[in-house]
Amino acid sequence: MRQQKDAPLRSDAQRNRERILEVALVELTRSADTPLSAIARKAGVGQGTFYRHFPSREALVMEIYRHEMRQVAESAAPLLESREPDRALREWMDRLARFAMTKAGLADAIRQATSAPGKPQKPGHTPVTEAAELLLRAAEKAGSIRPGITADDLFLAIGGLWTIDPHDDWQPRATRLLDLVMDALRVGAPGAEGLGGG
Repeated sequence: MRQQKDAPLRSDAQRNRERILEVALVELTRSADTPLSAIARKAGVGQGTFYRHFPSREALVMEIYRHEMRQVAESAAPLLESREPDRALREWMDRLARFAMTKAGLADAIRQATSAPGKPQKPGHTPVTEAAELLLRAAEKAGSIRPGITADDLFLAIGGLWTIDPHDDWQPRATRLLDLVMDALRVGAPGAEGLGGG
């Protein structure tokens, strides 16, 4: 009997955690100083529940950052299953742009969470880097981008994303930038010879 009762509790706990993360993402993007009590209230959970999941502001901010990075990374494989590799890569770059804008909004909260002595390190980009490599290798194998482009090359090329003001109308600028990068990736692709590529 006890095991049957535990499963719904676990799924309730998971729902609470996800709701806290959703609310916190919006509120901390709006203002890095949003009180945790306000986030708990808007998420519809008590203080005890909130602190069980996130014992500190730093823990909450780092989990939002990791959660958003994971979402971007995990979208790569499903995109590859349903689209041509170059289209999958381009759509994934749009998701990365949305992440960049969210991260820019959260930058103050992340800085506060990681700047004091003994505070957590900002998580690395490993899952996102692996996702980029997966997409690049698939597009290279399909002959739709030039060979030899690495994830590091891609991130350097799209680094301009992180200079766009997230409070402006950022999407048209991000789209132009990413289209430009995608055009550059296609130059010299084996499959582009009929289109004037080398």
